[in-house]
Amino acid sequence: MDITPKLLKDCLAEKRRAQQEMYRLCYPVMMSVCSRYERNQDDAEALLNQAFLKVLTKLDTYKERVPFEAWLRRITLNTAIDQHRAKKRSKLDYHEEPGAELELNDQVINEAETKHDAEELLGLIQKLPPMSQQVFNMYVIDGYNHKEIAQKLSMTEGTSKWHLSNARKNLKQMLHKLMNNVALLL
Repeated sequence: MDITPKLLKDCLAEKRRAQQEMYRLCYPVMMSVCSRYERNQDDAEALLNQAFLKVLTKLDTYKERVPFEAWLRRITLNTAIDQHRAKKRSKLDYHEEPGAELELNDQVINEAETKHDAEELLGLIQKLPPMSQQVFNMYVIDGYNHKEIAQKLSMTEGTSKWHLSNARKNLKQMLHKLMNNVALLL
């Protein structure tokens, strides 16, 4: 991503062409984050547009010592979390259940990586229940720990652990089913 100081300056000056250019440059990075948190393309693009608006309004807070892409990803992720919180206020879509964490077998992951491309794996993650998908993304992809997830999503650490376990269990089942279907075709 080639975000130049001149482009940043022009965006801060609210020059429309510069903002369009920044949108074009940021789109792939932001969409990769948004598509992990939204199930369909339209919702992911709506989330991306909300995040980009925040990028433009908070551009004056960007510090050049931080890689722009990392700053951009953080704002996009925080926008997804904010949107989740807003949805959660109107509907609770998680519940707390005890359970030991299931670890995905490394062999299953390695087979999946070699047999299926990233889009297929993303498709499987998007089939997870919404809250389990959110926790899985935050823990596995974005590197948050359970305490941080619990704070950001207003849940207990136990609930966060349960959702991660649930996501892993569901993914494992989906991967096995997918691999069995592939084996039947061969």
